[in-house]
Parts: sequence; C-alpha cells; structure tokens
Amino acid sequence: MNLVWKLLRQHVSIPQFVGFFFANLFGMFIVLLGIQFYCDVLPVFTAEDSFMKADYIMVSKRIGTASTLSGRSTTFSAAELADMAAQPFISKAGAFTGNEFKVYARMGVNGTSILNSEIFLESIPDDFIDIPLDDWHYAEGSHEVPIILPRTYINMYNFGFAQSRKLPKISDGLMGMIDLEMNLHGQERQDDYTGRVVGFSSRLNTILVPQAFMDYANARYASETHPEPSRLLVQVANPADEGFSKYIEKKGYEMEDDRLNAEKTTYFLRLVVTLVMVIGLIISLLSFYILMLSIYLLVQKNSSKLENLLLIGYSPARVGAPYQWLTIILNAAVLLIALVVLFFVRRYYMDMVYALFPQIEEGTMLPALLVGLGLFLLVTLMNQLAIRRKVMAIWKRKE
Repeated sequence: MNLVWKLLRQHVSIPQFVGFFFANLFGMFIVLLGIQFYCDVLPVFTAEDSFMKADYIMVSKRIGTASTLSGRSTTFSAAELADMAAQPFISKAGAFTGNEFKVYARMGVNGTSILNSEIFLESIPDDFIDIPLDDWHYAEGSHEVPIILPRTYINMYNFGFAQSRKLPKISDGLMGMIDLEMNLHGQERQDDYTGRVVGFSSRLNTILVPQAFMDYANARYASETHPEPSRLLVQVANPADEGFSKYIEKKGYEMEDDRLNAEKTTYFLRLVVTLVMVIGLIISLLSFYILMLSIYLLVQKNSSKLENLLLIGYSPARVGAPYQWLTIILNAAVLLIALVVLFFVRRYYMDMVYALFPQIEEGTMLPALLVGLGLFLLVTLMNQLAIRRKVMAIWKRKE
C-alpha cells in the first residue's frame, strides 16, 4: 500500500483536509459539550431529598388582603386536617409542628463560628421521614437531637462564607463537620442541646427535628395551650389528579410549587442543550460534506492513475485503502482532541457547579465518550462506503 499511497498522494490538498479537520473538531466538540453538560447539571434540578418521597406535597392556606381583612384563619383546625386525610385521592396527611419556646443556636464548621442567632424549629410525623430509626430517634431527656437542615443554608455557607474565608465546603458526605449547639428556654427553664445533622433538604426551608423531641420540648418549655398548624404535608397517589386540584382550589388552599419550577427549569435546560447539539451536528455534517468533496476531487484527479492500477491487477479494496485510512486517522484525531479539550473545559465548569451545589455527585465523561464513539463510527462508515462506491465506479468503467 506504500507504493500506492506515494503515487496517489501527489494531488492531496492539505488546506482542504485542514479545513475539514477543524470544522469537524468544532462540531464534534459542541455536540460532546452539550450532552456532557446536560448529564452533569441535570441532577441539580431533578435530585429529590433522600429522606422524603417525591409525592409528598406541602399545603398551606392562601394568604392575601381579603383573608386578612375578613379575619379568616391561616391555620388548620383538627377538623380540616381530618377532612383532608379522608379524601380518596390522599393517602395520608400530617401537620407541621412548630416550637412554642425560644431557641438560640450557635453553628460552626470545624470550630469556626458561622451563625449565632435565634432560630425556628419544626417537626413532621415520623412516618413522613424515610431515615433509619436509629438516625432519627430521640430518647426523652437526651441532649443530642437529630436535625435536618435546609440545603439553602449550606449553599449560602459554601458559596459565600466558605469561599470568602477559604473554609472547607460541606457536602452530604461531610455533614459531620457541622457543629450545632442550641439553647432552649421557656417557662423559667433552659437547657443546652447538641444538634446532630443527619441530612439536608431541598424541599423544606425549615430546620427539622424528630416529632418526639418537639413534643417533649413543647411540654417542657412552653405553656399547655398549643397553636394550630399553619402547614400540612400530604401524600397523594397522583399530584396531577384533577380531583386533588379542585379540592385545593375549593378550600382556598395552595401548594408549594418547587417541583413544578424544577420541571420547568429541566425542560428549559433540555431545550437549550438540544439547540446547541443541533448546531454542533449541522457543523459536523458540513465538515463531513467538505471531507467527501475533498475525497471526490482527489479521486477524480487521480482517476487515470487509479484506472491504471486496477488494470495492472490491484484490487479495488487495495486501491481505496489509502483514502479510507486517511479518513479513519482524521476522524480518530478529531474525536481524541475533542475529548481532551472537553476534559479541561469540564473541569472548569464543574468547579463552579461544585461550589454552588457541593451535594451533587461527581459524574464521569462516559456520556460524551459513548456519543463521540457513536459519531466516529457513523461518520467513518459513511466515508468508507462513499470511497468504495467511487472506486468501484472506476472499476466498472474499466470493464
């Protein structure tokens, strides 16, 4: 094949192949970046709390000027809670219980104080929490309390406090770094407790404690009268059930729409990534056209030489092999360089993603690698078939 290549390479146009190479590289990189970025960022918008099922919905009463002027209560009575739990489309319903005493908290990370403030605690029935009983258990009289923190607290710490003071960032695997001391006081009693963080919540913007601890603390530090809850947590078989929506509207309740917003954001992310990948595919197709045009011109210029080679006994496969190997090498180089560039670009944007969302799990470049290999095989196969077809046309003309 060396002698054949030396004879045929005289008409090889370097500028044409360089143009194909960079155009294909640019198109390939855009496609791989789009699919890899989508796979890396999607968990930010779709991840659910590990301790709370996706079909749990928070319900509250609509607050507005009309309800304020009419004196309508924004809390739920026991009868309203029972009525909701009795609905056929609701599997179970529970109420949020808030603290009726004062709580002063001191929070730190590895001995560095980051919060000194009065805070508010809430609890929900334990059967709404999907955490092993040993982790979410409170024994009366104990001064260690399991706690679930809002993820917004951790994001503010990671992106603001930790970054400006060069402190370690906190992820789900490093929640043990958080030190939380609480002072509870009321009814002329006060005690210190230690909070043990067992999880972070993206759906609950409140500090959650076990129901057993809340009942014990309210009985010890508050009066005997307990206010009605202002929020409910319900489990529905189908959140899109028309009966559930009509019931919520009829009662003047409202649902927290975090899941709806997440779905809208995910849809927008898919749309943007799709547009970017379409642009990359168009560029790749144009570069493929440039390569095929270059190959056709090269074969056309060498048609007389190819015909002579075929006449003296060279097979069509041997005559077309130099062109086929040329396209394979070019396509392989494009894929390899695109993956190398993507590796460094991904490291850059993932540093920012981890800074904002340290809880996100570190992914791999497997999606981009699989898509890249698929495109490489597809384009290479089309190149081989086109070259073989052109050489066979010369072979048949010879006959």
